[in-house]
Parts: sequence; C-alpha cells; structure tokens
Amino acid sequence: MSEVLSIVLGGGKGTRLFPLTQERAKPAVPFGGKFRLVDIPISNCINADFKQIYILTQFNSASLHMHLAQTYVFDTFSNGFVEILAAEQTFEHSSWYEGTADAVRKNFIHFRTQNPSYYLVLSGDQLYRMDLKDLLKKHKDSGAAITIACTTVSREDASQLGILRINKNSDIIEFLEKPGSTRDIGEFKVPPELRFDKNREEYLASMGIYIFNAAAMESCLTNEYTDFGKEIIPAAIENLKVNAYVFNGYWEDIGTIRNFYEANINLTTLKPNFDFYDEDRPIYTHMRNLPPSKMNFSNMNQSIAAEGCIITNASITYSVVGVRTIIESGASLNGVICMGADFYETEERRRQNAENRLPNIGIGKGAIIKGAIIDKNACIGEGCRIGVDNLNRADGNYGHYYIVDGIIVIPKNTVLYPGTVI
Repeated sequence: MSEVLSIVLGGGKGTRLFPLTQERAKPAVPFGGKFRLVDIPISNCINADFKQIYILTQFNSASLHMHLAQTYVFDTFSNGFVEILAAEQTFEHSSWYEGTADAVRKNFIHFRTQNPSYYLVLSGDQLYRMDLKDLLKKHKDSGAAITIACTTVSREDASQLGILRINKNSDIIEFLEKPGSTRDIGEFKVPPELRFDKNREEYLASMGIYIFNAAAMESCLTNEYTDFGKEIIPAAIENLKVNAYVFNGYWEDIGTIRNFYEANINLTTLKPNFDFYDEDRPIYTHMRNLPPSKMNFSNMNQSIAAEGCIITNASITYSVVGVRTIIESGASLNGVICMGADFYETEERRRQNAENRLPNIGIGKGAIIKGAIIDKNACIGEGCRIGVDNLNRADGNYGHYYIVDGIIVIPKNTVLYPGTVI
C-alpha cells in the first residue's frame, strides 16, 4: 500500500505529561509495562499494511530514535520504513515546528519523494485500535478530499475537544474547537438516526486522525496556518468536501498524567477497555529477549507484570509492573505504575550500593506504595512509604518527586533513601 504515507505527530514539549517527558519525547513514554505510546499508531499502520511511516518530533528525541531503530526493522523487499523527522534547519525554514500543520509543511521536501496518493495523519499519544484499511476505503468511497476520524462523546467531554457537525451523508459542515462547558452547542448533536446510543445525546469529536488526498494536503498548507485542528480543518470545510468516519471503538487521548495513569490501571481490570491480547491485530514493540518474570511467594491481584521481573514475598494489587522490575520482600503496591528498568544491576554495583548505603534499582524491602507512578530506574529504598499517608499536598515540584493531577510521580533515575515518606 505504497499509495499511503503515514505521518505520526510526536507533539511538542509534552508539558501536560511532565515529568514523564523530562528526558524523553511524549511518544516515547512507556506504557502498559513494556510498550511505548508511539507503538500504538505505528502498530495500527503496520496491521493495515501501511509501512511507510514518518514520526515528526523535535523535543528529547534520542530515546524515541533508539526505540524505533531497535524495533521497526523491515526487510529490503518491503519498501517499508519508520523514520524520525526531527525539526531541522534548511534554506527554506530555519525555525522549529510551530504546530502540527507547520511540522507537515516543513517536511514536504521529504514526503514528496515517496509520491503518495494519500497522507494519513495520526497522533503519537492516543490509545486505540482502528482498521485503517477501512478508513481508507470509506475515504475513497465518499469522494471526499479529506476524511476525519471521529468518536462520539458526551457534552461534558465535548468541551475540551474539536466538535464536528455533520449532515445525513456524513459530510462535515461545521467544526468547533474546544467549545467549553457553557456555550450552547445543541446544533452539533449527532442526528438521532446516526447515534450509537439512542438513549443519550451524543456529539462527534475529532480524534486528530485525518486522511488527505495528496493534492488536498498540498493546497491546504499553502498558507501561514500552523495547526490542523484550529485552522486547517475549519478552512478546509469551507472549501472542500470533508467527510466524517465515525469510529465506535475505544479511544483515549493520553494527554495528561491523570489520563495516562487511569488508562494504565484500566489494563489490569478483568475486561480492560483496550485489549493487548488480540493476535489478529497485535501491538508491536521492542523485542528484548528477557526471561519470564519470576514470582516468589507473592500475591498478585489484577495486576500486570512484564518480562524479566523478580518479585519476592510481595503484595501487588491493581498495578502495572514494567520490564526488569525487582521487588523485594515485604513490599506492597496498590494502584501503582512501575515502569521498570533499562538494565539489571551487577553484583559489583549492588555491593557498591551497600557500601555507600544506597538502595538498589527497584522496590526495596517493606516499601509501601499506593496510587503512584514510578518512572524507570528509580531506586526506592527499604521501608519507604509513598502515597500511604494523606499529606494533602497540592500539585507541584517537591524536589525528588512531583504531584500532578493529584498523582505522585517519581521521576526517572530518582533515588529515595530508606524510610522516605511521601
């Protein structure tokens, strides 16, 4: 399917996911114990046989670049690739990306060499599984210049999303960006005959997933507009045929720490909203060749443990335990996202830690953690208490940890000495 060129927008600084984005790009944030956020849109493309994929980013792209290089290697005969296009200076452009549309415009020099018939634009921080082949087919059948993937939302959720108004042919006739909670948007309600849930009012929200005819993309970007949602799409609706593709599956925008936390914890439920256990449409990621996880006399209740973990005499409930996590005797985790480690400490390093009275990477003996995110390579000392005592602290930076959206976040490579209480 070389007629389709896929473009994954990596986002900007990722301030709403800070401190998880302190040392990495937003698409490179670990998710679900062993994946990265960028694996979701890339896997959707691969499952649709769209294997010419560019990732646009400009902040902290080193770890993202390493992940992509180690993970997505296509054979010589497939003509497939997954490549990063970081912001660069050229004779035509000397500034950084100033928005989603600006990022695409500045990379036309690279896109045109692929001579695509269609551009597929995806976001790098969303959780969903979509049949992109069907999206392309419906786009062709509609005769539209642009198709926007949409999902139905409540009035409350509509306030912070781009809302679409459609006619009976699913043509988009009006677009409203983030209308807020007080504005009257009654005319944007989905017609009753098109609703999935006949018993409630629904609105159509843009998922930030677009498919453009190549000529339409070129014409839409011959201006100074910088953003697809706020500028390009509203202008296109006035001049071109723009169609809505209504998606009825699970979709979550992982835009904030709260969204990120809840989407991860939901994976531990009996019937999670997003199913990683789909053999027909798998989510791909880096193959680490790690050993199976080992549980020694431990109690795990509705939790996930990725490969290479060693968990000893611990109690783990509603938690996600990432790759290479070491959890020592007597530890207790409840509602915790533990991202794991990039490496195993050697015996020599562990001896040095003991001599310097430093904790090892992982969760120390007797540590009790509740409702927190523990980023990679964190060293949680013996007897630490995190989120157990109600300190009623406001969101902010507290030195060796953050509170964001009411959730405690321990940044990457943090060392918490034995007995620390947060």
